[in-house]
Amino acid sequence: MITTLKRIAPDVWVAEQPFKLPFILGDIGCRMTIIRLADGGLFLHSPVPLEVDIRSTLDEIGPVRAIVAPSRAHHLFVGDYVKAYTAAKLHSAPGLPEKRKDLNFDSILGNDADPYWQGQIEQHLFGGAPLLNEVVFFHPASCTVIFTDLIFNVPAEEAPRARLFNWLTGAAGHFGPHRLIRRMISDRSAARISVEKILQWDFDRVIVSHGNILESGGHDRVGAAFFYL
Repeated sequence: MITTLKRIAPDVWVAEQPFKLPFILGDIGCRMTIIRLADGGLFLHSPVPLEVDIRSTLDEIGPVRAIVAPSRAHHLFVGDYVKAYTAAKLHSAPGLPEKRKDLNFDSILGNDADPYWQGQIEQHLFGGAPLLNEVVFFHPASCTVIFTDLIFNVPAEEAPRARLFNWLTGAAGHFGPHRLIRRMISDRSAARISVEKILQWDFDRVIVSHGNILESGGHDRVGAAFFYL
């Protein structure tokens, strides 16, 4: 499979690949976000499978310095990147080190940005959903917020790619948390506080791991997506 990096803003790229769920749930796709920091190093959010073409393109745009597993669910491919980029540091959502004891994590993500990307990327550990422990990121320079599973943006016409999954979750044709994610939000009060924090960021674009990137109008759409809380 040939996967090329797509540049969506200055110093911001994405890599997209199919992601087939177990059994007959279907293909929900997956997306990695790459941000080049001031020193030229690369911040990789939610790595996809490390294909030869991805590695060669990454090597062209900068050295990989930060590999980020942004939730307890998004970690499947980080090990390959750790092996390939031995100088990079691996950053984990809370709870993931207990799940992936085969990996050595350099830091546990929280509300405070790591010193390496501090002042360039902001972050927030979404409250009230401990099964996910998703860390949401904000890149002010490109007015971009990055979600993992808290928001899906799968067009209705793509529902057949994962017919059973979309039937179970209602994800297709809906921007925001699908039914399963809503059930994972066990503390709505804590989640509301997190939404308020995220909406303090001045973002327009929304990158998601599953579905389409929302290029504009993201701030209002995110607010509406969590209005049910």
